[in-house]
Amino acid sequence: MHGTAQSGRGYGNEPDGLNDTITSAIAPAGIPQPGHRYRLPARQGRAVRLAAGQVLRLINTAGTQVCDLWAFNADDDTEHLSMEHLRTALGRITVREGDRLVTNRRRPILTVVRDTSPGVHDTLIAACDLHRYRQLGVAGYHDNCTDNLRMAMIAIGTPVRTVPAPLNVWMNTPVRADGGIAWLPTVARPGDVFELRADMACTVAMSACPQDIVPINGEGLTPADLNFEVV
Repeated sequence: MHGTAQSGRGYGNEPDGLNDTITSAIAPAGIPQPGHRYRLPARQGRAVRLAAGQVLRLINTAGTQVCDLWAFNADDDTEHLSMEHLRTALGRITVREGDRLVTNRRRPILTVVRDTSPGVHDTLIAACDLHRYRQLGVAGYHDNCTDNLRMAMIAIGTPVRTVPAPLNVWMNTPVRADGGIAWLPTVARPGDVFELRADMACTVAMSACPQDIVPINGEGLTPADLNFEVV
């Protein structure tokens, strides 16, 4: 099913194409087995339901991979982790250990409880999509984080109505002195961990970013697997 093209519309919860994300939920309803380590394959997405107080541990297995991440209120998916509201709440454009990450209703949904990486993450860049890859010169369908979100949520029976901007964990896109954006390899290391505690019951979706045109996933332009577990 990898890379199968769909209608090319991509409106709302309809993906522009398909990969194994749509048939590979961690469980039918996305409820994790605590302590079990799950694989998030390169170029794919997964979604997991968290109860308030549970901790999601992301593991950068290769040390080169970016993870796009979203969170939705389990009871009302119109409330979601919001980068524009988060930047206002924090007064900066990156996240740090101890930060409470807020929704579009300015309520905490996740807290960063542990970060073993150098702490370089992105809150500015929209998730890649079919249109982004066309701008980069890709003629056919290309796996992308927007579709990975859509498919991961469909796979657990909770399709999304919108695609908010993600928290780009380990993504290294600094703003230069001239106001431009640099597209640099992550500075994370193999085995680095990023842990988030759920401050409300929520569904978290993750995408092992498929980007292989610009070097955000390493100079080798090769997306890699991630791992995650709920502890």
